[in-house]
Amino acid sequence: MNKNIFLFRHIIFLLILCFIPAINNAQPESSTIKYKAIDISGFMDSAHHWYDIYGDDKVITALPNKPRYKPEEITEIADNILLFQKVNGGWPKNYDMLAILTDKQKEAVKKSVKDTSTTTFDNGTTHSQVEYLSKVYTATHDEKYKTGCLKGIDFILSAQYSNGGWPQFYPNKAGYSKFITFNDDAMMGIMEVLQHILKNNPEYSFVDNTHREKIQVAFNKGLDCILRCQIKENGILYSWCQQHDNVNFRPRWGRAFEPPSICNGESAEIVKLLMSLDNPSLEIIRSIQGAVKWFNNSKILGIKVKVISAPTLVYKWRTSSTDRIVENDPNAPPIWTRFYELKTHTPMFCTRDSKTVYSLADVERERRDGYGWYTYAPQEVLDIYPEWQKKWAPDQNILSK
Repeated sequence: MNKNIFLFRHIIFLLILCFIPAINNAQPESSTIKYKAIDISGFMDSAHHWYDIYGDDKVITALPNKPRYKPEEITEIADNILLFQKVNGGWPKNYDMLAILTDKQKEAVKKSVKDTSTTTFDNGTTHSQVEYLSKVYTATHDEKYKTGCLKGIDFILSAQYSNGGWPQFYPNKAGYSKFITFNDDAMMGIMEVLQHILKNNPEYSFVDNTHREKIQVAFNKGLDCILRCQIKENGILYSWCQQHDNVNFRPRWGRAFEPPSICNGESAEIVKLLMSLDNPSLEIIRSIQGAVKWFNNSKILGIKVKVISAPTLVYKWRTSSTDRIVENDPNAPPIWTRFYELKTHTPMFCTRDSKTVYSLADVERERRDGYGWYTYAPQEVLDIYPEWQKKWAPDQNILSK
């Protein structure tokens, strides 16, 4: 063989050998699909409870300094969601869907999927998982996410009362968990998911007509339940309680410090949903008008809530290093208390032993610092009311009276 040809071939062979590692190293990067982050705010309340609230009712507990998935790692987060999904299609509360679990933790979760006593809508649970899975399926077209999402929707439909309400837990409806629950975004989170499906949001394009028909019925029944729960005194409509009786719709106790009362935070979310409806009925218009008038009449001016440093105290459920005080401030925006007393409409608070008090300072520190006693949520309703009123009730500006 010609010496020059042999040398040329040898050089080519060496060059190929040099390029092979570069090609092999490039393949994983080019085959990795990068996704856009999906909103994870619906999981934050449960994550907070997992990390910050003590309790012995969890299958697994948070490990110190463990990493979490990044928001753009949507398939890893979705796989966590499927891991926690129970056989009945629902989810337990108070875990972090973004936590990177150990193999031991994963095995413990897998063994718990048949225990359906913990499936709930509390702390943003179940409807947030359904919403997330719908978006991950739309981005990936991986059938397992579609299956998990539809299974979650079926759970939501099965948990609804015949009167249109949803309990806090299902099927285990013990104590106040059986009541129709607006607290912690339970029923309204469900209604928003159903509304997204009925509005043909792109992430739910895979939902079949059989499901859509059932969802329409459930949504209409939910609206009827909302209207029947609205507090009415002496013929005047106000707003809603955090939880209502599942039979007679009356305001009911939740936890020991959550009395029957007019609750502005939850009510603001209800009114925003009602305001989002096209061609609202006269009954819905009257409902909105009554709540808006109440929000306007019950606002408190000239005060603000300030978080201050305080000696660290360890309680049964949590550790506190801060306290909250109410300060006078003539420039403060309108604020509302979480609870207003039925009939007297006096701003009220409550202790862990169910004692009604009328000053935040009279609540024990553990609850004073560990619960949201004030809210700005009604202002969001007052801000969007003028546009809604001009469109749907042009001759009935309740704020001009």
